Amino acid sequence: MSEQFKKGEQLDLSLGADSTPHDNINDENFEIVEEERALLEQVREALDEMPESKAASQAPLVRELERLRETMISGDEAKDQSALLEQYHHQSAVLDQLQQAGEPEKVDPDSPYFGHIRLEEEDRTRDICLGKTTCLAKGVRIVDWRDAPISRIFYRYVEGEDFDEVIAGRERSGEVAVRRMIRIRAGELERVQSPEGDFVRDKNAPGGWVKRSNEAPRLAGGDGVSLRSHEEGAALDRRLGTDTSGRMQRADKHLPEITGLIDPKQFDLITRPSAGFLVIRGSAGSGKTTVALHRVAYLAFDDPKIDSPDTLVVMFSKALRNYVEHVLPSLGLRKVRIVTYPEWVHDERKRHFPRLPAKHRDDAPAVVQRIKLHPFFAAALEVQVERIPGNNRWEQALDDWASVLTLVPLLRETLERVAPGAFSEKDLEKFAHWNRQRIDEMYSHLAGEEDTGAQLDPEDDALLLRAWQLRVGPMLTKTKRPLRFRHVILDEVQDFSPLEVQVLLGCLGPTPNITLAGDTQQHVMQNSGFTSWSEFFRYLGVEGAEVETLKISYRSSRQIVEFAYSLLGTLQEDDDAPEATREGPPVELFQFGHSGECVAFLADALRELRRSEPLANVAILTPSEDSSQAYFDGLASCEIQGLRLVQDQNFSFTAGVEVTEIEQVKGLEFDYVILVDVDAASYRDVPSARRLLHVGATRAIHQLWLAAVGVPSSIVSSLE
Repeated sequence: MSEQFKKGEQLDLSLGADSTPHDNINDENFEIVEEERALLEQVREALDEMPESKAASQAPLVRELERLRETMISGDEAKDQSALLEQYHHQSAVLDQLQQAGEPEKVDPDSPYFGHIRLEEEDRTRDICLGKTTCLAKGVRIVDWRDAPISRIFYRYVEGEDFDEVIAGRERSGEVAVRRMIRIRAGELERVQSPEGDFVRDKNAPGGWVKRSNEAPRLAGGDGVSLRSHEEGAALDRRLGTDTSGRMQRADKHLPEITGLIDPKQFDLITRPSAGFLVIRGSAGSGKTTVALHRVAYLAFDDPKIDSPDTLVVMFSKALRNYVEHVLPSLGLRKVRIVTYPEWVHDERKRHFPRLPAKHRDDAPAVVQRIKLHPFFAAALEVQVERIPGNNRWEQALDDWASVLTLVPLLRETLERVAPGAFSEKDLEKFAHWNRQRIDEMYSHLAGEEDTGAQLDPEDDALLLRAWQLRVGPMLTKTKRPLRFRHVILDEVQDFSPLEVQVLLGCLGPTPNITLAGDTQQHVMQNSGFTSWSEFFRYLGVEGAEVETLKISYRSSRQIVEFAYSLLGTLQEDDDAPEATREGPPVELFQFGHSGECVAFLADALRELRRSEPLANVAILTPSEDSSQAYFDGLASCEIQGLRLVQDQNFSFTAGVEVTEIEQVKGLEFDYVILVDVDAASYRDVPSARRLLHVGATRAIHQLWLAAVGVPSSIVSSLE
């Protein structure tokens, strides 16, 4: 996309005359830091000299288009006309995007780029920086990471490796002479990660810099750096947070923008063509959500209309929505809608069926929820619509829904065909009886009677909208146009029923354009009807869809990853074992005779952590609301600073200690996690408990503790 450095145009990155090597970094390594400091200084000086509108100037693109047009008109037979035409179309498309976007976004001088590569070809050397905004002026070469022709070299090749890529229609080959990750804050160079070492600014070190052992960076968390609980060779002890080596931490614990740490597999998924299904399966911490969000940013670069309310990002919970929504603007996405599925489906149901009760009830028997979410119920709804053809009014869609809820013969017949044995005759009778009472209340409400007590179950929102789609046709916008999304992301797909996903699929255009992300091992909604990927796709009617698997867990240390996987027991699948990128302290189980003893132990550890790592956040995860309240009250009496009781997923995403149930933290991450009350009574050895503990364990970035009062659950017996 950019003009590249010609021979002799590379930046002057030599050491300044007054530079002095640091005591603990040899001259050769120190040159790396000085090169990057010199580069940053030149970039910032150039940005300061530019008029504001030149930070992402269109002038180089216009000049390049004129050159290409003149070359094609000349008819020079030595030139490859098809390659020239392809280059012309590419540059023209980029120019159109800049013009449609209005005033170009200015490069942030306080953090202009995050990556630096130096490419050596036969006739020239080019230094290229990767950032969030393009700048091609005054010798500055910063390219937007979403521009695949250049960025794929950064993501796919390592330093010292030969590259061979087609860039702007022309084959380019050479060597990646330099590939470095850069962290710049407030205009200051803070970190340089390269094969030669991990150099971190430290005001307490001689010369202001230290060299750390070089470990593989992780994808999710921190501020784009490799955080570790222990330096190589450090002694491991039983204190929480034993690393006090000056590790950089963020006060803001939302999902960070980590574009520079995307690995080749993830980059391939991000840059897939937009049409069709992209299904991303991955272990906890492997970057499923991050890949899905960056994919939208990448697609929006080629098609700016994707950055609009016509793109829907659907998250599993309010906590997960709040966790990730702040990262969208940093990826250049300011108009995309991010919602939870319950919020979206409830709003749409109220708009399509405005006369029905708005409120939900929460007292339905478990069997009612299970049947409504089971795939056989969706099939029964389709049978009911086919039985009464012709009437495409909303009133008939309402009648279809009510009929399936109450007709036991229809339910029995469909169950035997789709999922024999899933429910008993008694279950179906109980289901129909409950719904007859609720539907009588609803029709009384529609007739204008007061105080009928009419309410719908939360599951009814999706059922009614699916009935609308089958009977009436596409759902409608507020202006009565068909509701059509350009792209949909659905995260934690394993905890949605096929019918709920079908409602979303019904809002896509003729060519489905959807990204599904999930992990069967984190399946905690037992009533959703999800059994396996193949069955799930069969129910959706998209058999043969391919599942792309991410197996590297970047969030947690190897010790946490292996322990969390062991918790699954027989639920493990042969090809599901995740890989970890770094080491950490062992996972430990502490046993206590009384809950008061446990609280005192935790209070001491948390006070020490607060002193050593004031920016750390800790999750104390419990099996129930009562347990959460008890631990919160106990720790509050110990005057633990930054202590919060999380209810209804109201996480602060800041430093401190948050106490809540495991169910509320799905999809989130914390520096330190303590699973409490992991006793035999709270966690019986059943699949649901194993998955729940697995979810809790995989929230930890650095360190994981377990605490049990009394006899520990047999699920965690490996730690005894």
